[in-house]
Amino acid sequence: MGRHSLPHRSGAGAADPRPRPRRRTVAVATVLVLVVAVGGAAAIGGGLFSFGSSCQDSAVRITVAASPDVAPALREVADQARERDITSDGHCIDVTVTARESYQVAASLGSGRSAGVQAWVPDSDVWVDGVAARSRAIQVTKAGNVASSPVGVAMVPSAARSLGWPAKTYTWSELADASTRDDRLRLGAADPAHSATGLLALTRLGGATDGTRSGGIRAAALAKNLSPRTSDNDHQVLDTLPRDSSGAEQTDPKRNQALFLSEQAAFVHNSSSDRGLGLELFYPKDGSPRLDYPFTLVDRPRLSTDESRAALRFMTLSGESAGQRVLQRHGFRTDDDEVSGALVAKAGGRAPQPFDRTAAEPLPEKAVEETLGTWTITVQSARITAVVDASASMAQPVPGTDRTRMDVTKAALLQALATFTTEDEIGLWKFSTRLDGDRDYRVLVPTQRLGDREGGNAQRARLAAAFNGLKPVPNGATGLYDTTLAAYEAATSGYAKGRFNALVLLTDGVNEDPGSISRADLVSRLRQLADPQHPVPLIAIAVGPDADKAEVEEIAKATGGSGQEVSDPSQIHSVILRAIVRAAALSRG
Repeated sequence: MGRHSLPHRSGAGAADPRPRPRRRTVAVATVLVLVVAVGGAAAIGGGLFSFGSSCQDSAVRITVAASPDVAPALREVADQARERDITSDGHCIDVTVTARESYQVAASLGSGRSAGVQAWVPDSDVWVDGVAARSRAIQVTKAGNVASSPVGVAMVPSAARSLGWPAKTYTWSELADASTRDDRLRLGAADPAHSATGLLALTRLGGATDGTRSGGIRAAALAKNLSPRTSDNDHQVLDTLPRDSSGAEQTDPKRNQALFLSEQAAFVHNSSSDRGLGLELFYPKDGSPRLDYPFTLVDRPRLSTDESRAALRFMTLSGESAGQRVLQRHGFRTDDDEVSGALVAKAGGRAPQPFDRTAAEPLPEKAVEETLGTWTITVQSARITAVVDASASMAQPVPGTDRTRMDVTKAALLQALATFTTEDEIGLWKFSTRLDGDRDYRVLVPTQRLGDREGGNAQRARLAAAFNGLKPVPNGATGLYDTTLAAYEAATSGYAKGRFNALVLLTDGVNEDPGSISRADLVSRLRQLADPQHPVPLIAIAVGPDADKAEVEEIAKATGGSGQEVSDPSQIHSVILRAIVRAAALSRG
């Protein structure tokens, strides 16, 4: 079959021949000697690539945790290695592959707990990057990729044809509009907090990559609509589809008609003898994000040289012809430049669907974290109090604009407000020095449900008016320490079970109240108040060049939160969302 050829169900057909950027190969063999702390010559001389060893010495045993979708294929590769007496440094390699959900391994490694494995193959880089971003995490080292699979929107035939499949193609934005226009297309997904498929698709579908306010609002709206139709993982979400084309299941509102799904998952579903309805797959024309199955060494400094080399030798087997054939039989792509028409057809693709169109670049980590932050507060509902610096320095102009720090901060807070639902509880404090008698702070809007009404005025409207009314206090200094303690005491005493609780503090300066408690005393009191069973992370954001990031980091970490720094107040909304992701991960870990 020719390059990119894809058979129609009733004959042969050619796919879109448009060029696309060349992506990295499935296994990056050139990293072998870079990852292991030995010279290349020593590796080759030591038998890393030896196939002729008699395996007289005991085997080197390696355990690999792999995403459940790729684990069966890697087990076959491991079995082949034993059958062929594949060696590394003259030792046979004996690899045990265990199927483990990627998010569970990421949570363990991110919290500093050993996963009991020497290597890890999650379904996406997003998990490895998330672990690497956490300060207490066990070291993870990406060494290559064993396979890939694009993410699209799979539909039961009736739903697909109602949208014009296969002739009509869609962008992610157009699919978003189609999925929210009415109830005819019931869209489900695996939980984006547990599934890279769900997370990457929601990031593209929500438009979070465009960096605009409308993109963030669309992501929040989609998350709200999607949340009742999610399942814990990619396997379970397939059980939400109708099982046949007749009867009540087709019209059952609890049954999904469309899913975020990888090509490989659709391939396996359509290949199953008890699949129920087959699936048709839409490949968005503005590019599909990819599951990329990074082969990752776990805690490399503690691995022996034999273990490191054996693990990497196993990785190279997946890139050799025998290993690639195994992966292809399981529905994975092993070469992004040579797309198997048979694989695509079995997965439910068909020309002119742009099955060979990949995203030009991987989704930015920032966009993925913002989407996950939006998802976290949408699904859990949130109880968040914002504490905003109103000292005189907030009247300073933001370089390159005609607006002050306070102007841009207010705009960022209003943007954030638009993404919360009526079930979220949001409040607002402001602080400077001696705003209310001897107190450095004032409660402008108590923390309540956005849908609550008092005197005919909804909480959302009160907050919007309070945000718009924020003004710097003339000659006001920064009463940071006393305010932080008082706000955190209030946040912990008002803890709401089942919600994401947090305190968001924004300041453009350092503590300027000589009569306040000391920083050491503040940190000590925050540690006493923080309760891991009822987490309320402090998300402290240093705004502008006068703030002290090290100070806000120290204060925030005492609560399990994080200190952030922004040079431009317009970045506040995205920083809050990313900080929510990390705070939520810490509370789960």
